[in-house]
Amino acid sequence: MIEVKIIKEDKKKYIELLLLADESEDMIDKYLEDGEMFGIYDGELKGICVVLKTSEDVYEIKNISVYEEHQGNGYGKALINYVLEYYKNSCKTMLVGTGDCDSIISFYEKCGFELSHRIKDFFIDNYNHPMFENGKQLIDMVYLRKDF
Repeated sequence: MIEVKIIKEDKKKYIELLLLADESEDMIDKYLEDGEMFGIYDGELKGICVVLKTSEDVYEIKNISVYEEHQGNGYGKALINYVLEYYKNSCKTMLVGTGDCDSIISFYEKCGFELSHRIKDFFIDNYNHPMFENGKQLIDMVYLRKDF
């Protein structure tokens, strides 16, 4: 049975899973303690999501990651659906930032997000090594939004 639990303690022990979605532990450290962490379980932990309140009624999915062997089984979508339902009464806008990768953008669009804006050169300016997704170097951060 699939269930989502809020994880309040020892968030850093999930760093290996978080690093699947964000290669920089320094970047993860910037939001991990202030963000709310959700784990999706189907017997055992399958994935994790961290959401950060960025302003009065705006929240951002800072990290969502599913263990590689469980990707493509609906856990990421189920986790996003849970998070959207969880915040629907306290949030006017949910943001998510990602690299300019068609498959990832398409995933978020299927979850109800639409393109919002870009931060030019984000991955070049904020990471100490080139970042790649599906063989393509990531340069700009692409933001998507879901308004309630």
